[in-house]
Amino acid sequence: MKKNLFSIIICVLLIINIVFSALLTFTMVPAISNSNELIAKVASAIDLEVESYGTTGVDSVPIENIEVYNIADSMTINLKKGEDGADHFAVVSVSLSVDKESEGYEKYFATISEKESLIKDKIRSVVSSYTIDQIKDDENAVLEEILESLQALFNSDFIISVSFSSAVYQ
Repeated sequence: MKKNLFSIIICVLLIINIVFSALLTFTMVPAISNSNELIAKVASAIDLEVESYGTTGVDSVPIENIEVYNIADSMTINLKKGEDGADHFAVVSVSLSVDKESEGYEKYFATISEKESLIKDKIRSVVSSYTIDQIKDDENAVLEEILESLQALFNSDFIISVSFSSAVYQ
C-alpha cells in the first residue's frame, strides 16, 4: 500500500511539474523573445555605427589606391585666444590623402595645385577657430573638421584623409 501511495504522489508531482513547465514556457517565451529582439536591434545599431566609421577614410581604401598630396609650404596660423588671454599660433605642414579610384580624383586632382590657396584658406579658417588647449587635447577633431571642409569645398569625397606631417603649437 505504501508503494502505491508513493507512486501516486510521484505521478501527481510529475503532472504538477509538467503543468508548471508548460505555464512557465508559455509565459516566459514571449518576454524572452521581446528581449532578444531588443538586443538584436541594439546590436545592429552598434554594428551600423562601427561600419560607418570603417567605410570612410584611409582604412577603407586599399593602399595602392591612395595618393598623398603634400601642401608645399608650412603654414603659420594664429589660434583663437584661450583662457590665458595670450596669443598662440600653430605651425603646421599638411598632407592630403586622396582616393585615386574616386570620381572626384579625375575631376579635381590634376588642378589641385592651382587650388592650393583655397585649400590653405579652409585649413587656416578651421585651425584658427580652435584654442591651443583644444588642439592639443583633440587634434583628430581638427583634422576631421578640415576634411569635412575640404570635401564640401570640392563637393566630392576624393580627399579621404587630412594629416599634419608636422605640427608645432606655441
